[in-house]
Amino acid sequence: MSASQTSIIKHAENTSLIDLVAKTSAISTKQVETVIQLLNDGNTVPFIARYRKQLTQSLDDTQLRLIEEKVQYFRELIARKASILKAIEKQGKLTSAINNEIQSIEDKVTLEHSYAPFKTTRISKSQQAIEAGLLPLSEQLWKSPRLPLQQVAKHYVIKAKGIENTEQALTDALAIQVEKISQEVSLIGLLKKHLQEQATLTSRVIKTKVSEATKFKDYFDFSARLTRLPAHRILAMLRGKSEGYLRLKIEPDPYNNDKKQYSYCQTLMAKYLNIYLDKHDHDSWHRQVIDHAWRMKILPSLERQMLVHLKTLADAEAINQFANNLNALLMAPPAGEKVILGLDPGFKSGCKLAVISGGGELLSTATIYPHQPQMQSDKASQIVINLLKRFHVKLIAIGNGTASRESEHFINNLLTAAELDIDAISVSEAGASVYSASKLAANEFPDLDVTLRGAVSIARRLQDPLSELVKIDAKAIGVGLYQHDVQQTLLAEKLQGIVEDCVNKVGVDLNTASPYLLAHVAGLNQQLATNIVEYRHKNGRFTARNDLLAVPRLGAKSFQQAAGFLTVKNGSNCLDQTILHPEQYALAKKVITFNQQSVDEVVNNPAKIKLTLPKVNDSNIKHEMLEVINILQQERRDPRSAFISASFDQNINKITDLEPGLSLQGVVTNVANFGAFVDLGVHQDGLVHISMLSDGFVDDPHKIVKVNQIVNVKVESVDIERKRIALTMKNVVQPN
Repeated sequence: MSASQTSIIKHAENTSLIDLVAKTSAISTKQVETVIQLLNDGNTVPFIARYRKQLTQSLDDTQLRLIEEKVQYFRELIARKASILKAIEKQGKLTSAINNEIQSIEDKVTLEHSYAPFKTTRISKSQQAIEAGLLPLSEQLWKSPRLPLQQVAKHYVIKAKGIENTEQALTDALAIQVEKISQEVSLIGLLKKHLQEQATLTSRVIKTKVSEATKFKDYFDFSARLTRLPAHRILAMLRGKSEGYLRLKIEPDPYNNDKKQYSYCQTLMAKYLNIYLDKHDHDSWHRQVIDHAWRMKILPSLERQMLVHLKTLADAEAINQFANNLNALLMAPPAGEKVILGLDPGFKSGCKLAVISGGGELLSTATIYPHQPQMQSDKASQIVINLLKRFHVKLIAIGNGTASRESEHFINNLLTAAELDIDAISVSEAGASVYSASKLAANEFPDLDVTLRGAVSIARRLQDPLSELVKIDAKAIGVGLYQHDVQQTLLAEKLQGIVEDCVNKVGVDLNTASPYLLAHVAGLNQQLATNIVEYRHKNGRFTARNDLLAVPRLGAKSFQQAAGFLTVKNGSNCLDQTILHPEQYALAKKVITFNQQSVDEVVNNPAKIKLTLPKVNDSNIKHEMLEVINILQQERRDPRSAFISASFDQNINKITDLEPGLSLQGVVTNVANFGAFVDLGVHQDGLVHISMLSDGFVDDPHKIVKVNQIVNVKVESVDIERKRIALTMKNVVQPN
């Protein structure tokens, strides 16, 4: 193949890729083409989102991640198509129709199922029949079904080839036609479309497992159209099936009460094959072929395919839900550089205490036993008061696990008695135990007991959620549903992208950031992050962004991608403390000079100085200057909102304290497509169903609430036996 031919083929592949991504992402082909080129050139999503807006027409990080995901998906799809077509061609079965059908497929599941009939892992019954010489019989009967079957078939009884009698000859001839029909890609596509639009998924409990399957009670006798099945129901039913409690079935004709009649799908098959089904004897051959093809081959295959397709869609939705929740959690308002006492509550093992400085360094630890069985309340109070006064603690962070409400009562009573004006705040401790036992925590605190490390993590989560949570595997943070049931590779990739985007939105202080935080900065990795910290320890603090170029193995490309997200406070160039990229510095100085100001004045007093745009003729430069002015005049550089805390009702400690009509304040812990879970401080989250989130119609709960949001709710109902709390936000005034 010549170089020009190779170039033409590559161009065609790229064009197909661009078209597929644009079509499925609702983003223009021009934008998709630009983003693909930028990604191919080694640019990261955060860098493109912030510093290449003009090229992408201001696509945000969510849109860029979507393009990135789809580019990878469709590249794999295109490569797989080529492999499949080559395999079918090798079998001598590739026709222009099959080629066109394969090329038109736009998802991996359909592609694999379309290829399934052509796989040659074993010799099929149809192939054996063809080798035995029964293809002419099969074709003759299909074209002329009115011929007497037994009379025609007796001419093909050849015992030497294993054909013992006419019944066997007819059965094997039928297998040939069944396989031929099953390989009609267009027909399978037509039937699949019908199932997607009309079929239902039914779920039945296995009768011998009723007593063990109570958590799947909602699906003991369940049926719903495929088009109306939300992700959480699909994943719940599939889990019930995998655990051996439920049987699932795709019902292609949910409205056909007479199961003896032809199914609508069989009618579709007959129409496609241009035959007319009747109950006369001379139609029996056609009926047998279509019935056997549908019930024994096509329906089971499509059922498997539809379940895989449903799982794929549910996975994608569940992963997106998890990603949205993780984004909200990571971007939660930080308490800031305050001295904080972290309290990891417990009963028998006691409550673990850790005091951290405004910079997150560990100052002191202790263990107290204010609850049963020890009940050393007075001694515990004295220890806490001594710590609060000694280190001038500003906030107390209390983990929301076991004994959290009891610990809150103890702390609040203590603060009141001691007349100390310190807020005690409930903090999610999801994943804290994972961090405590990790190698990372052992490296940070080699001489600290594992149980005390959890208290440190809880305190740091309040101080700066992002900096602390990046140390924990995102899947362990606990803001997803059925997270262990979805595709783990896709989940990990999605969550990693969210962590990276959040870290880069907030930015990182080059002189204080841990290697774990630095590793998520655009253009960096764990090794480069470690090198930066080691360089900092050896050479002292960075005085400018350009100093990064002296870090071992950190080249020009890494510097370009990372520099704008790494700030240097009180350095030699005050532009290094803004989110301006070094490549924007020249324009920034030009704008500042035009306005007859100094760089220091503009950076340190953005609210006091109004910058105007110099007169420029080049529209691109004008756009870049406007972007520079916008950055220079930002008063608040941290995109996270101001810190506030929820106020739990101190009289509500357990689910039995709740009753319908009670108004409470809580914190959103999880958001799903069916509603939001809210922590009320009773060890069991309540659910605000999507229909109860607002006075108006809600199509997406994420538009109303997000993880870590403080909300006012009213109790609708309480099911103590099933530990379910139904809440509402309708006609409830929300906090400002």
